[in-house]
Amino acid sequence: MSTYTQILYQLVFSTKYQEMILLKENRPKLYQYITGILKNKNCHLYQINGIDNHVHILFHLHPSQSLSDLVKDIKLASSKFIKENHLFPNFIGWQNGYGAFTYSIEAKDNLIAYIKNQESHHKIKSFRDEFIELLVEHGIIFDEKFVL
Repeated sequence: MSTYTQILYQLVFSTKYQEMILLKENRPKLYQYITGILKNKNCHLYQINGIDNHVHILFHLHPSQSLSDLVKDIKLASSKFIKENHLFPNFIGWQNGYGAFTYSIEAKDNLIAYIKNQESHHKIKSFRDEFIELLVEHGIIFDEKFVL
């Protein structure tokens, strides 16, 4: 028998100290690089976007991958890529930790639209408020002093 899965994740992580340093003109290069990582790991990307201080990635996790190893690979490789290519001059690294939230496949189209519209969304809501909202929505117990 074959293996069949549908593991839809929204992955969210920020720059170190949530610094506003991911310059808009170079974000597409970062996103293209991360897309390549996901493809090499047999994960299917649905949408990637963000703003100056964080990234959202909506993808299907291949069953051969562990989420924590994939996130570690994305963060390490993209940090190296950013620094070697001088994409974001003030980039010092990614914040420790991340948020990873699972969804039903029926939510995919709404999530794609949400991630595409990050710039307009964050004119109204801060990243911290958005992240706390995601934690609450998914029933994750947390201590606010440790939230980014």
